[in-house]
Amino acid sequence: MILPGKHIKQDRALIAVGGDILSVLDGPTTVSVLWKKVQAVRATREDASPVPFDWFILALTLLYTISAVNYHGDSISPARSQS
Repeated sequence: MILPGKHIKQDRALIAVGGDILSVLDGPTTVSVLWKKVQAVRATREDASPVPFDWFILALTLLYTISAVNYHGDSISPARSQS
């Protein structure tokens, strides 16, 4: 589920969907705007399979769990390293 495997294609694994989320997340945004951006990015790829909203939320939860994104009020922003 998190990683691709025998029954989950590479582009449907949560880590790949999370990568798509991070690729379009350039600043604070809402979940609905982020969802539309991810759908637009995935629509440009020939071999990308559609991702349902619940799978998108699981990937977003994974990113939050590993501290890759921050959640403040109603906006989500990328986590920046403090180096």
